[in-house]
Amino acid sequence: MTSHKTTQTMKPATAAKKLGVYLQATPAEFQEGVVSRDELNALQSDPPEWLQELRRNGPHPRPVVASKLGVSIAGLARGGITDPLTTEQIDALKDEGPEWLRQERAVQADVRKETIRIKELHKEKEEKETKEQERPASRPGQPRRSRS
Repeated sequence: MTSHKTTQTMKPATAAKKLGVYLQATPAEFQEGVVSRDELNALQSDPPEWLQELRRNGPHPRPVVASKLGVSIAGLARGGITDPLTTEQIDALKDEGPEWLRQERAVQADVRKETIRIKELHKEKEEKETKEQERPASRPGQPRRSRS
């Protein structure tokens, strides 16, 4: 029995998402075909000019826009940003500094602080449990004392 290695392929939308680009801005041949895992790796390691241009100037998909603005995707929606933006439009928004953007950045900062606090809390709890497991329950040869 010989095993045949099948080539993993993905839809253009999935590949665009993994590449961090807006699908509708990619060339037609990219949008119409399927992308193999090897092709995706090649695009990531040695991006063609069109991919470099999209990453540099956009239009950028919402996750990239949110990241560049320092807000969540939901924060973008609350701010009324539902369409892809170019790098120039993102820079203009940063320069304008609208109230919704300042507020959403503050919300995002609070979320990050809370995430760190919870992570540290879990770490402390895990360390405490590890220490308790390492401690012997009772000394060998001595009966346990009851707490009556």
